[in-house]
Amino acid sequence: MKTLGKFLLLTLLFLSFVFVTYGQQTTSDTLSRTASIVHKTNSNQVQFSADAPVLRQLAGAPKAYYTNFWEFGDGHYSTETNPTHVYKKKGTYTTRLSATNNYDDGLPPTSRPKKITITDVSNAQFDDENEYLLKNHHGFRLLNNRDPSPNQEMEFVISYANEKDYTTQGKLYLFFNEYKYKDKNFNLVDSRPYFGETEIDTNEPMVSSKKINPTDFILTSGINTISTNLFQETDTIYKSNLPATLQKAKAAYQDFKVWEFDNLNPKEKRNLFLTFKTTPEMLKDTSAVISIRSIYVPEGGDMHQVRNKEMEIVTSHDPNKMAVYNTKLNYRLVRFKRLKYKVRFQNNGEGPASLIKLNVDIPKMLDKASLEVIDMYPKVPICPDGESVTYSCIDTLRMKDKISFQFKNIYLPGSNQKGVHEKDSTKGFVKYSLKFGKDFHKIRSKSKTAIIFDKNEPIITNTATSRFSTGISMGARAGYNYFIPKDTKASEFISFADGTLEIPDVNTASSGSSYFIGATYSPYKSYKWYYQAEAYLDFQKNKTDKSFYYIDQQSLGFPVQIKNSTNTSLKQTNIALIPASVRYNLNSIFALGAGVQVNLRMNGDQKTTIDKQFYEYDEANPTPIYELVQFREQRIENTTLGWKLDDYIPFVGITGGISRIGPSLGVRYLYPIKSEQSILQFYAIWKF
Repeated sequence: MKTLGKFLLLTLLFLSFVFVTYGQQTTSDTLSRTASIVHKTNSNQVQFSADAPVLRQLAGAPKAYYTNFWEFGDGHYSTETNPTHVYKKKGTYTTRLSATNNYDDGLPPTSRPKKITITDVSNAQFDDENEYLLKNHHGFRLLNNRDPSPNQEMEFVISYANEKDYTTQGKLYLFFNEYKYKDKNFNLVDSRPYFGETEIDTNEPMVSSKKINPTDFILTSGINTISTNLFQETDTIYKSNLPATLQKAKAAYQDFKVWEFDNLNPKEKRNLFLTFKTTPEMLKDTSAVISIRSIYVPEGGDMHQVRNKEMEIVTSHDPNKMAVYNTKLNYRLVRFKRLKYKVRFQNNGEGPASLIKLNVDIPKMLDKASLEVIDMYPKVPICPDGESVTYSCIDTLRMKDKISFQFKNIYLPGSNQKGVHEKDSTKGFVKYSLKFGKDFHKIRSKSKTAIIFDKNEPIITNTATSRFSTGISMGARAGYNYFIPKDTKASEFISFADGTLEIPDVNTASSGSSYFIGATYSPYKSYKWYYQAEAYLDFQKNKTDKSFYYIDQQSLGFPVQIKNSTNTSLKQTNIALIPASVRYNLNSIFALGAGVQVNLRMNGDQKTTIDKQFYEYDEANPTPIYELVQFREQRIENTTLGWKLDDYIPFVGITGGISRIGPSLGVRYLYPIKSEQSILQFYAIWKF
């Protein structure tokens, strides 16, 4: 008993240790990390810093670091790590911090807003952000603090300024959640206007300021209503046909918001702050590009501005990323399209980079010779072939399975470089497109990029994957069935007054044929494995002959030997259904298939003739020698057949021709479960 007690005690202690350890591990993994706002006030000048948790380095990635987004509570913001902000007026301000953990394997830390009270405004040195917005972004800019990630918040800023020399008013439109994705990607959880912007009812007709002349819808010279430039990140697009702009935006996005603003002074800059949270149903494809669109409409008939903010979905925050715009393609029309990619990068060093190489994997299905560079930053010309240059340019080198984009003789500052306050200046991107080659299959295309800053080690991006949509292929199918008697041994049972007699090994001879016509349903031009459904009408004829001998001791009062012959002829119409057969394309010519066919009989006519011949029975000589003709019996039965689940029929087959799409010939072997005949099926099919 003492031994048992010790054993139980040790077991209890061990389980307690495991439970406590597991509970501690679970708690540490599920507890959210927090970053606190730390500040130091000197009059109306406030220095900010973040007390953030220790980073957990993502294996194999560059060194982890934080990027901070500060909202100061007075309509201004900063992306510096430890900014200093000067408040213009006395008051209490609610400051916010959103810290992003780059190359970290956990969730971003959360932060609580913090109130800061300013009682003295003796410091007259104020921040001047207006010049940068007006000069570099034409007075209209969209900014997000991080790329969208599942179940995370994202801060978003609409910055707008008055380029004119008079006070103006107008509207800001915001469109989000693109129709091209099945589910919504964002919920707008908060908006924070600081300059009197008023949200208006989005059920009203989407029109611009009252002073815009509705007849002045002439496009600016050289600017198209639809243009690939709409997606540029470095240039704002001016347009004058506002109804058309709004109509296209509303056709592309599910949700929109509208704000009115007033009294925007000349050269004045304002910021409207928004918080988005990704939905549980958001797109999980980290190769995809999603966008939010905003339209800035000043009064007085001036041209409005359109800006798209493109973002890549991420699972971990990484400023070096590759994305593909066409995550799903229609295979039927793909020869007429180009696959568009974007590679973005950021110099996180302590000094500038002068040479940046983007070595991009090119899938075999794409034609490298069709390369077209759509856009880039830094903005530089294409380098001349075979020449050594000393000015800034981008070179495109084609290798066996890669294309190398090389920014030469540039100055891209580092995010940790002294004196660099604008983080966007440390970022760059290349946007390019390629055509499909002459011979390609319906498979995924995968690509990634090695990014090299000067002579540093390469940074490998994620894999950008583009898929083909399943598509639908309808086919016409017709053919002929030849029935083959099965090698079976049947028995018949004859009933008498004193019991039942079993007749083994009944001779059966069957023959039959049918022809059919119908349709098929399958994915369009699948590469290897795929499923195929079929339905067709089957017009069938069958004939079955059975004969056997037995001894009847009672019917005639003396023993006789009887030959029983049954002849059955059948005409029926079936609906043949194959809900799903599995098929495999060996190549572009031959394909294999297997499945189960279900036969539903619609109607039929059956004629059965039963003939009994009586022979004199001689026990010593069992072979019939003398027919007793006067006792012969014959009966004819005509039966009309109705609806019935007729049979389950497994099958295997092979086709030859143009296996993926177009005409082909095939043969199948079908083995009905209930029927006494197997089937050899010959058919022709044409898939569209």
